[in-house]
Amino acid sequence: MTEVNQSAVIMLRNPFKPSQREVMVAHANQTIRQWLGTQGIDQFDQPTICIKNGNPVLRGDWAVTPIDGAVIFITLPQGGGGGGGGGKNPLRTVLMIAVMVVATVYGGPLGASLGFSGNLATAVGSAVIMTAGSALVSALVPLPTPNMPSFAGAGGGLAQPSPTYSLQGQGNYARLAQPIPVVYGRHLVYPDLAATPYGEYQGNEQFLHQLHCIGLGEYEIEQLRIEDTPITSFEEVTFQIVQPGSTVTLFNPDVVTAPEVAGQELLAGIWTGGFAINPADSEVTQIGIDILLPRGLYYANDAGGLEVRSASWRFEARPIDAEGYLLGDWFLLGSESMNAATTTPQRLSFKYPVSSGRYEVRATRLDSKDTSSRVGHEVLWGEARGYLAGGVTYPDNVTLLAIRMRATDNLSQRSSRLINCIVTRKLPVWSANSGWSSTVTNRSIAWAFADILRASYGAKLTDARIDLAALAQLDQVWTDRGDQFDGVFDQQVTVWEALTRVARCGRAVPFLQGGIVRLVRDEDRALPVALFSPRNIVKNSLKIQYVMPGEETADAVTVEFFSSRTWKPDEVTVSLPGSSSTNPAKLRLFGCTTEAHAIREGLYVAAANRYRRRIITLRTELEGLIPTYGDLIAIAHDMPSWGVGGEIVAWDADNQIATLSESVSFMDGQPHVMALRRRDGGVSGPHTVISGRDSQHVVFEKSPDIPVEIGLSSERTHFAFGVAEQWSLLARVIAVRPRGEQVEITCVAENSLVHTADQS
Repeated sequence: MTEVNQSAVIMLRNPFKPSQREVMVAHANQTIRQWLGTQGIDQFDQPTICIKNGNPVLRGDWAVTPIDGAVIFITLPQGGGGGGGGGKNPLRTVLMIAVMVVATVYGGPLGASLGFSGNLATAVGSAVIMTAGSALVSALVPLPTPNMPSFAGAGGGLAQPSPTYSLQGQGNYARLAQPIPVVYGRHLVYPDLAATPYGEYQGNEQFLHQLHCIGLGEYEIEQLRIEDTPITSFEEVTFQIVQPGSTVTLFNPDVVTAPEVAGQELLAGIWTGGFAINPADSEVTQIGIDILLPRGLYYANDAGGLEVRSASWRFEARPIDAEGYLLGDWFLLGSESMNAATTTPQRLSFKYPVSSGRYEVRATRLDSKDTSSRVGHEVLWGEARGYLAGGVTYPDNVTLLAIRMRATDNLSQRSSRLINCIVTRKLPVWSANSGWSSTVTNRSIAWAFADILRASYGAKLTDARIDLAALAQLDQVWTDRGDQFDGVFDQQVTVWEALTRVARCGRAVPFLQGGIVRLVRDEDRALPVALFSPRNIVKNSLKIQYVMPGEETADAVTVEFFSSRTWKPDEVTVSLPGSSSTNPAKLRLFGCTTEAHAIREGLYVAAANRYRRRIITLRTELEGLIPTYGDLIAIAHDMPSWGVGGEIVAWDADNQIATLSESVSFMDGQPHVMALRRRDGGVSGPHTVISGRDSQHVVFEKSPDIPVEIGLSSERTHFAFGVAEQWSLLARVIAVRPRGEQVEITCVAENSLVHTADQS
């Protein structure tokens, strides 16, 4: 059996064809849930089980189970019967066959006992058994319920395609029951419709009104476009950026349209309507009416010219309650007329003020229609609108875009739904000296991470629950490297998944410690936070897992990202020197928009895959709680030849001579060092030493920077000895688990080449 990478994730979608599997690599320190988040997998569309190193992992444990071995996702085989929930249950089939057998054998005797005879007795008895048996089977194994789409209006709609990352779904839509987008960094967005678009006529030209929601928070609008063309190229378009807390002044966005009005022709003496203008529990203060004369208004005389014709009409309204019952009589909205001699279609809009309430409207024509073929005299009722009194309430922290465009040859119906903008998020920045600043344009990973934790649409945590000092420090690191997060959250995800995606773009992982959300970045560290040796490692608890590469081991990484150059999905494949790049693993880097950033992260993952291939597990006492996730520790142990560990049993401060509990040996021509454990568990040194009078004595070239304890009032000072650079094994902590009175630490052997691979 081929061994796999310690961070290998295998997708087996067809358990009957194990050769058709997909092998991918995960971040060395990721949990199962974190890895799924980076792949954009919120849930599987089919029943799927997870197996790690041969043991099943419950779904509830995915968030705390690290991928420190082979993790396999296996799709369970389903019954037949087509799509939906109508698949066949084999148990139900077996039970029904049994009922049929019983009905055939005992149907006749049962029918005879009921007073029937002959074939009739058999038929009646069998029917009774089949009916009772079917009812019993249905009670034990009920028929599957067909999958019905959720009703979006009930707030349980199915997730719709992302208008940003789905090329097929890019455009402006009313995504009902979907989350309001949150944009971080710089990104192209197709803003959702925040209100129903409507049109009005002015000067026989149609004007379309659209209100869009850019997203939660404040933004700097870099460019506003229709498809790929700047909106400034269209003279017929005007717009307004509505900052959070401001109102729309370009037009009234709070408009409802009566769907029953759809171009009905008005005739003299016949009332059309009434049609309810606004829905129940809403009130309008204005009613808008559109009149269409599709053939114009004219009379074609014998000389070939056009003569004036006139047309007139009347509109009335009356109040109704929420259930449609009348509250009053019809009253006049307006009587209008038009005189013209033109074959150009005429389109007119009228707006009438009314007392706040709910209304229905009707219309009729006042003059008779001339039906001559030489006359254009039709009058159509195009549309009826209501302008709401209270208006639609938008959240105070939402940025809106109002657009009013005149319908011309430049603007088609399709292009009017392809409005997009390049925006950059404005976020506050924290510093230890001045606290939070006002909102400024930035693309920071750190402050996007903090916003998710602090915002009302996020975790709603106070500053005391966030490690802000560490975020400020990491922000400087990411700024110097050019790492940024440019992503759009326009589909529902958990707060932790969002944090994981943002942190992954900066080579970091979030974790919760002591009620505080912290962030640790996988970076080169020189000083271990703790020293472990046989003196504080539980006997026989040290375990080393060597993961050897096999045929399925990825030798390259293909990074998928969203390019800011084309604003389309892109990918780049990277590999380390000496790799064939024939078996690349895939990494989806959400929030990455530049190829340079993708290459850096791809090389880092490839290096981690190559150089981090030893998993170490050990147990210690409560000092095992000193290191935390991502910390660097030193392990000295003679069994795997990771230096020599022990205690200092005597100390000559004048001559800087240490007496050791263990024997050590010096190799000719090589410098030797000794690291000491501080009282807080940290490491002092390593210090250069030379041999003493025997194998249990060493001489320090310089006095250590800590007091050496020899057990009179505290625990003896622990040491780790060896050749320079080989006095211990440096390992990165990936899990700390209490085990009763002991603590189990799982770590991965560190290699500095992991952190320099992206610099070559």
